[in-house]
Amino acid sequence: MSVSEEVENLSRRNFLRIAGIAGTALCLGLYVTDDAEASVLTDTEARLANAGVALAAWIIINTDGKVTLICHRAEMGQGVYHSIAQIIAEELEVDLYGVDIQLTQGDEKKYGSQLTGGSSTIRGSYKNLLKLSATAREVLIMAAAARWKVPAAECFAESGHVIHKPSGKKFHYGELVVEAAKITAPKNVKLKARSDYKIIGKGNHRRDSPMKTSGEAIFGIDKRIPGMKFAAVERNPRMRGKVKSFDATATLKVPGVIKVFKVVMGVWDTDREGVAVVANSTWAAIQGKKVLRVEWDDTGFEHISTPEIYTRHRELLQSSEGLSLKTQGDPTGIIAQAKDKLDVVYETPYQSHSCMEPVNCIAHFQGDKIEIWGPVQAPNWIQDYVSKKMGVAREKVIVNMTFLGGGFGRKAMPDYPYEAVLVSKEIGAPVQVVWTREDDATQGPYRPGVSYRCEGAVENGNVTALKFRMAGQNNDHWRGGDNGKPNRSTSEGFLKPYYDSIKNISFADVPFKTPIPTSFWRSVYASTNGFAYESFLDEIAHKAMKDPLDLRRQYLKDERSQLLINKMEEVSGWKSRKKNEGYGVAITECFASTVGHIVKVSKAPAGGVHIDKVWVFVDCGWYVNPDIIKAQVEGSVVMAIGAATIHEITFKDGMVEQRNFYDYKMPRITDIPPTEVHIMDNDADAGGMGEPGLPAFAPALTNAIFDLTGKRIRKLPFNLAKV
Repeated sequence: MSVSEEVENLSRRNFLRIAGIAGTALCLGLYVTDDAEASVLTDTEARLANAGVALAAWIIINTDGKVTLICHRAEMGQGVYHSIAQIIAEELEVDLYGVDIQLTQGDEKKYGSQLTGGSSTIRGSYKNLLKLSATAREVLIMAAAARWKVPAAECFAESGHVIHKPSGKKFHYGELVVEAAKITAPKNVKLKARSDYKIIGKGNHRRDSPMKTSGEAIFGIDKRIPGMKFAAVERNPRMRGKVKSFDATATLKVPGVIKVFKVVMGVWDTDREGVAVVANSTWAAIQGKKVLRVEWDDTGFEHISTPEIYTRHRELLQSSEGLSLKTQGDPTGIIAQAKDKLDVVYETPYQSHSCMEPVNCIAHFQGDKIEIWGPVQAPNWIQDYVSKKMGVAREKVIVNMTFLGGGFGRKAMPDYPYEAVLVSKEIGAPVQVVWTREDDATQGPYRPGVSYRCEGAVENGNVTALKFRMAGQNNDHWRGGDNGKPNRSTSEGFLKPYYDSIKNISFADVPFKTPIPTSFWRSVYASTNGFAYESFLDEIAHKAMKDPLDLRRQYLKDERSQLLINKMEEVSGWKSRKKNEGYGVAITECFASTVGHIVKVSKAPAGGVHIDKVWVFVDCGWYVNPDIIKAQVEGSVVMAIGAATIHEITFKDGMVEQRNFYDYKMPRITDIPPTEVHIMDNDADAGGMGEPGLPAFAPALTNAIFDLTGKRIRKLPFNLAKV
């Protein structure tokens, strides 16, 4: 199931009111059924049990007035731990800084999909969470009104209390939970107008920041459980390679090392073999791993190198039309007959996720039950995969989510939890498997490197046709095999309004495979598509003798795009730029949000180009916290600078050449330009924000460099100092 399909399933939720914990708390939550039209349940917990409905308490109010809110998705720096609570606190009328927030376990029956990917958490949940919390508030008001014997209309909620307006009498929520638990929840509650929000839309301080600053927050690598051992695994440096033999003589002499054995980790439908070193500490396990001697069997599959990859890309793009994802009109025919046309190729590199918290996981295999703790983005996927591989009932695979020190798609994969389960089973004890930075760099998975052939035609200053082909690995092939269909993300990042204005457009995927493991990377294919498509539109604009921003204004005719472009022009001073300044623009769309970048560059005194400033314009519709949006965009700019100008993963003889931050360098603070973030206000549905801020940066930068120097950059990464 695709990320978008899983997000859509969140709409199959309905609200319920239940009496909880033997009458000592009021629990309100959501339930998931197969009936999208199911009505609000107004019965007791007993009826729910008879109906086979799994309960999911999102709001728990104790009799002492203590309110606990549940975070059902992974918190990996993107802010959902705070934002979910911010949404609920608004309609529930409680103090955001006076409630408890808890990360929950993986449970798809209760919470629906818990995959934290596709920037889906807020856009997939906010409407239900608003309705849930408003329902909770109204039930509490009804309980207070009944006790006072007054009309509910005379009562209102504020700061965790219900207040009787005429008399000033009030109850805190805890005093009302017993009565509230017996009240039939209203089916239709009135939600606040956006203008009435007290918390939503405000840049309040994140609840998780203090605990992360003090060290109180528990990340996966911090987690400890009784009797836990520690392990490091020496894995074959080539994905499909096997263990031929190993010599653990020196390893077993390292103080603290307990056991050494072969382990075969599943990576979707492929295996990765290695040798596990189990010890009494992570340090001992890593030291034991360093002196381990392993002979690998790397026969039976291709050992590819980076130059070969891109040579094949170019050959495929010249010789194949590919698998069509979308075609409207006749772009091939129009381009063939055109007198004024363009045909260019763009190349983007493989990239590592390089999360600050290395990959790690704790597992405890207990026969008919498996429990997992760790920094995971997709607890439901882990339950599915581990259940299938280990032959344990899915409900007996318990996944406990911790804070994540970055994820970017890497920690959505079930390979590393499954490996920890295998090690735990072998030693008969709970174990934490920790990957070193070198493991992370050399094992992947990676963002796939993709090449693009872009063709277009112009006539009388107008764009008459666009034809795009991409050649690169399809991430879906690692999850479900090759189904013979085109990469479903071939057009990701390209704005939909273009289809209404340019009548001849096509997107095709030219299949390309290697043994290199690939997976989701922040903004997925939009991060590479955006560079090619928005760079090409800039080239087309110049071919048509149009200002690049004006060309986008001409063909993005919808109101939201027009307002965004107007804002971009006004704030950046686009029309008044000076002779020695280069300005570049790019606009991309992914995960229901549109983001435009304008980058300003100048010639650096020591040679090359300097990035002077970045303006980012965000249209994400309804939003929760502008400070979190700005932080996500600023982080996206940093990550995009690295991917465009500094680092890449390369291969030689089937093995990764980079090993750590000394040869896969990160941007430094001196590399980061001043960045302004502007958020558009409108009444549209919420879009995602963790990823959409990244794709437009690279093409805006290279378009700015062309504006300054006349040089086109069509291959990433490039060195700013050598432009």
